[in-house]
Amino acid sequence: MKDAEFYAGFLGESDGRVRERMLFSMPEHLREIEIQSRWFAGDFGRKFTSAAGDEIEIVQFGVWNREAGPDFSDAAVSINGGTPVRGCIELDLEARDWERHGHGTNPDYEPVVLHLFMSRRGEAEFFTRTAGNRNVPQVRLDAGGLGPATSNPVPVATPGRCSSVLRDLPPEEARAILRGAAQYRMQKKAARLARLAEIHGEDEALFQSLATTLGYKGNKLPFTLLAQRVPLRVLLQNRPDAEAILFGMSGFLDAADLSGFDVETRAWLRDLWDRWWSRRTGFERLALARSEWCLAGQRPVNHPQRRIGALAQMVGLWPKIRALSKRCGVPAIRDFFAGLSGGYWDHHYTLTSPRSKKPMALVGNERVNGMLANVFFPIAILSDPERWEEYEKLPAMPGSRRVRIAALRLLGGGTQSSKFFRTVWGQEGLLQVYEDFCMQDASGCANCLFPAQIAARGRRV
Repeated sequence: MKDAEFYAGFLGESDGRVRERMLFSMPEHLREIEIQSRWFAGDFGRKFTSAAGDEIEIVQFGVWNREAGPDFSDAAVSINGGTPVRGCIELDLEARDWERHGHGTNPDYEPVVLHLFMSRRGEAEFFTRTAGNRNVPQVRLDAGGLGPATSNPVPVATPGRCSSVLRDLPPEEARAILRGAAQYRMQKKAARLARLAEIHGEDEALFQSLATTLGYKGNKLPFTLLAQRVPLRVLLQNRPDAEAILFGMSGFLDAADLSGFDVETRAWLRDLWDRWWSRRTGFERLALARSEWCLAGQRPVNHPQRRIGALAQMVGLWPKIRALSKRCGVPAIRDFFAGLSGGYWDHHYTLTSPRSKKPMALVGNERVNGMLANVFFPIAILSDPERWEEYEKLPAMPGSRRVRIAALRLLGGGTQSSKFFRTVWGQEGLLQVYEDFCMQDASGCANCLFPAQIAARGRRV
């Protein structure tokens, strides 16, 4: 995909190699749970230098710890190329949190082999010692490598300086720039999926990525956490109770009194509750709080409760999902999700909504397009870059507000921008340029280098 290399030149990657950059920017102040999720996904990498100067390599990231104690258990860490040491990993916002939270005197933290933290306030050094007085290696994580902060003002929905420059280019040159941006974006997605597969295995990478895509805009993080904390292998081992475990871990099964629900919902919830109750002891420490979910402003068909129902059905049909991923046949994938039935969710938007007269698709065309663009095609293109030609034919769903702003900002609206609205790759290319330039510019376009770069490089297409 040579156009991706061409676009990389706009970003100062002059050697032509498309480096892996994050798919979304990181705010300056992250919650601990977000950092933990990004760590577990491998977004910080796996090789570090400790506070003492030792070379640290994460051999195994382990699993989210369901018991009392450190954040991640069953991990393995190599120090200076030595034999991997098995144990636990603890992640704190500040180095001093180890002592401030009492980990140094808590025997549950004795197995810790690595202490991660984000910041150290002041000049004082804080050492990590266990109750047995064992010194634990420390690694400070650098969020700067995850991408720029999103604190810059969002560009207003008016044409930018680059719109006139792009408009004056011959159509094939403007197309090549946006096509390169779309290919660059695809390669970033493929790189992230490859890293996930390396860390957690192909099935878990596929499961986590599909769950994140089901989260749509407001619920990507809680869906990612749900898939990380309840791995696919655990759900497959408990397949008859997978739906109950997912709903219990989501925090949506917290009502022991079901009298306020209608008869159908009460029966369905009672069954889930009974199955969750027998297993909750081994899981509930990692259950998500209701506050993690974005429920306001969601279209009813996008409600996270319905999406969890869809995820449960996908677990039950996992061999089919795996086969669809291997082939990445667009008609077969669309047919599969069109026929996916969710039982209770075929006629309900939420747990409190009335029963609908007509059945509803459990996963609509818009989310299927999202899965094709964000999961199935990136996986396929990892092994066969020629699959890009099929991806390029995917028709777009109605553009999001962000896509519309990007089109107006970069192309000025009108006929030229409408051409790129018709395909998934066109929308993805617009978003990539918007994120790489518009979202990183706080000068109202005045200091953005993109217009000059287009003029200088665009003519070389």
